[in-house]
Amino acid sequence: MKKLTPVFIISVAIAFAFIVWGVFAPENLETVTSSTQGFITNELGWFYLLAATGFLIFSLYLIFSPYGKIKLGKPDEKPEYNYLTWFSFLFTAGMGIGLVFWGVSEPMYHFFEPPSADPASNAAAGEAMRYSIFHWGLHPWAIYSVVALALAYFKFRKGAPGIISAVFQPLLGDRVNGKIGTTINVIVVFATIFGVATSLGFGAAQISAGLAYLIPGLGNFSDAALQLIVILIVTVLFMVSAQTGLNKGIRILSKTNVYLAVILLLFVLFLGPTSYIMGVFTQGVGSYIQNLVGMSFRLDVYNAETSWVEGWTIFYWAWWISWAPFVGTFIARVSRGRTIREFVIGVLAVPATFGALWFSVFGGTGIYMQREGIADINGIMADSGMEVALFAVLEQFPLGVIMSIVAVFLISSFFVTSADSATVVLGMQTTNGSLNPPNSVKFVWGLIISASAAVLLTSPQGLGALQTAAIIAALPFTVIMIFMIISVMKALKEEKPTLATEKERIRQERFELKQEREKLKQEKILFKEEKAADKKKK
Repeated sequence: MKKLTPVFIISVAIAFAFIVWGVFAPENLETVTSSTQGFITNELGWFYLLAATGFLIFSLYLIFSPYGKIKLGKPDEKPEYNYLTWFSFLFTAGMGIGLVFWGVSEPMYHFFEPPSADPASNAAAGEAMRYSIFHWGLHPWAIYSVVALALAYFKFRKGAPGIISAVFQPLLGDRVNGKIGTTINVIVVFATIFGVATSLGFGAAQISAGLAYLIPGLGNFSDAALQLIVILIVTVLFMVSAQTGLNKGIRILSKTNVYLAVILLLFVLFLGPTSYIMGVFTQGVGSYIQNLVGMSFRLDVYNAETSWVEGWTIFYWAWWISWAPFVGTFIARVSRGRTIREFVIGVLAVPATFGALWFSVFGGTGIYMQREGIADINGIMADSGMEVALFAVLEQFPLGVIMSIVAVFLISSFFVTSADSATVVLGMQTTNGSLNPPNSVKFVWGLIISASAAVLLTSPQGLGALQTAAIIAALPFTVIMIFMIISVMKALKEEKPTLATEKERIRQERFELKQEREKLKQEKILFKEEKAADKKKK
């Protein structure tokens, strides 16, 4: 291993201390983190809502602003990856495990415990789909796009190191190379570890639940033991994948994930209540767009005892923000050569649309089965946990067992690619932005991520501890993201002379092209005249 950076040493020390704390004093860890989370959600929930909505507004502004023409790279650079590969990277890194875990369970939960409607009513079904699409729609991808855009812009256009602190060069100058920069990068690593550990914990819980559902004999294991075995096995797999690099392991698995996800989605769509599902999608997207502003600013101020927004929307915004350093760095890594406008539209529109379709297919089917009396999905969730909701739905289909096996493979593959991508990102952030960090560094981070997920998942809170960690980790990084936008805007304003030069170049090229066309037109007329003269002579 080459010379270690201060960010690597400090981050590993903090992460190791947290793991030791969780192993030897889990009750104390739970008490401290729960109290911290309670303060954040009760006192600062408004801050998360305003921040997330602000990130979306900023992203939309970039699409329509003159800065949209700027390339994330040199003016003549072409994108490194085609659209299919690029979108598969976005989908896999962004929220793959979460979509599979929550696809059925979140709409079902909202159906029976809606934010304002009567439980299990027609209005509750509409609210369930609208809020599921909202939580996985434009807001999370706007959060990712802010971080990814800033990193890609400074890395590929300005030649800065691919680390978060480098984004603050316009604001801090050379101080980004000192203690302030180190502090920023340590916070980034902290948020990344717990954001990824949260998602991997959900994945491990669902894989183990799926295996126990498919193989009755596994019920002899305790939930914690089976989850730890799953984490151990998948850790070995993603550590092997991490050694192959971005263009081999992650690229192949990302495409595999997309193919498996599409197969599973089409299976449920066409063998399930197709017309109903497409109606849910159409009405859900329309209701989402119609109520977007109101949902973006909704708090339980006048009905505080429900805590619905704190338990769902604020948790999600915090989870996405804690994931943003990881996903943002990874998206930036694969987005070289695209214009800002193309980048933001791609990052916002495509994954959000797919997410809406995913929830409509799986959540809509779950609600349909519940309302038609085909299966008591809610009862199964109450008995066995939210992680079995997907398998309870698939069980009602022909070839349901086979598709459940496909689902387990899909979750496992998402687990591998998410963890694999995270080791690359953490490696980049702790090796001063190296695009291809050493395998030894990725190996260390792989172990830390898995250990953190195991500690949180086996704590007294279980899945609740994962949510708690994400909310806490997101708070300092939210502040960093706000200043990141200020720094990016300062740098973009300095691009005005460049934009003017670019416009002049385009204008000159158009003028030369017009002249060339006129010349060709004259030559064509002369050719016809000469041809007519030759014909007359003959």
